[in-house]
Amino acid sequence: MIKLNLHDAILALTNSLDYVGVDAMQHGKRVGHMASLVAHTLGWSEARCRHVLHAGMLHDYGVSRVREDRRLNDSLEWDGAEAHCVRGAAYLEACPALSGFSDIVRYHHSNWSELADVEGLAPDTALEANLICLVDRADVLLAPYLSGGHLHNNIIWESHQIVERLKPLSGHQFAPVLVEAFARTAASEAFWLSMEPGYLDEELSSRCKQAQPAVVAVQDLRELAGLMARVIDAKSHYTDDHSRRVAAISRHLAAAMGRRGDDLVMIEIAGLLHDVGKLRVPEDIIEKPGALTRDEHAYIARHSYDTYRILMQIFPQTPIPRWAGAHHENLLGEGYPFKRDASQIELESRILSVADIFQALLQDRPYRPRLTLDEVILCMTSMVVEGRLDGEVLAVLIREREACLRLASSEAPLPSF
Repeated sequence: MIKLNLHDAILALTNSLDYVGVDAMQHGKRVGHMASLVAHTLGWSEARCRHVLHAGMLHDYGVSRVREDRRLNDSLEWDGAEAHCVRGAAYLEACPALSGFSDIVRYHHSNWSELADVEGLAPDTALEANLICLVDRADVLLAPYLSGGHLHNNIIWESHQIVERLKPLSGHQFAPVLVEAFARTAASEAFWLSMEPGYLDEELSSRCKQAQPAVVAVQDLRELAGLMARVIDAKSHYTDDHSRRVAAISRHLAAAMGRRGDDLVMIEIAGLLHDVGKLRVPEDIIEKPGALTRDEHAYIARHSYDTYRILMQIFPQTPIPRWAGAHHENLLGEGYPFKRDASQIELESRILSVADIFQALLQDRPYRPRLTLDEVILCMTSMVVEGRLDGEVLAVLIREREACLRLASSEAPLPSF
């Protein structure tokens, strides 16, 4: 059993979504924060205010691509918005710890006039979903006042324009009671000034201290990791299922090398999340067919450190951040981001490295076609000879190559996450 602060976990998930929104950093945080402030104005219970805070932070969990994020934030209404709502709701529904947010996420781009006709949608949930819809669009209107990591001072004089832009949508797009409560809440300068990035991070961090950690089974953490992996792998069709297949291969290799019980689940989680830092890499770089420029390569070179920092927020009392953050280290001490030598690289990180390379070489990538199994083994054997990869781990993979090939193949069914 491991202690997990759900608010910490949701905050880390939101930080990873910020990496998708290169041009809309902290969007989920602002939406959640605005929603909780309006909920307080409405007199909702503290538990319900916290619920809409978390729902707002997770509302765009179906967005994995920078291009999609930009389209969502270009205008008040967008015809293709529902796709990411359906996708995000499905992701959350599959994770018991977060399934209570799925209906809000599913309908957060639906007009208020449509929600009454949704069969099985509870009235309270409909109102919560519409609140997220309202403050989500308010944040789109706030975007011009945010640049360079700061909130422009003139928001104090011009914030009423945002409120006036939303008022005519009362009754059709937004519930009148929500528009009225938003207008009352937004009349305070403090409401807008609390969107200053530094203040917003302080506010959300203080919420972490107020939340009580829950003791959860390692298996529950696996389901949370599976949720995150779906978003990571959706970043590009070239990386489809990569994280989940690396996780499955890593677990198989670890079991073949004598690991048992929770250790197997934790290395599986590390495999699922080893590329979470890639969410901040624009898909134009991931899908580039030619050589990367120096600046483009810098995006790639930092992703494993970003992975480490995100996972330290969610799993601070486990070895998962260490294992996943070191998956691009090599035994010569020439890897990244820590430049660790062989004595500092744990077996689990070595297993992840072998599984990551094996699965990647068996996938088509924009800069090369997939290799055959024999070509992959020859390539990885050369890495062992050079002193980069762990020869013992590769020997186990070669011994288990048929099972690992099935786990790596895009045609084979994935283990359930």
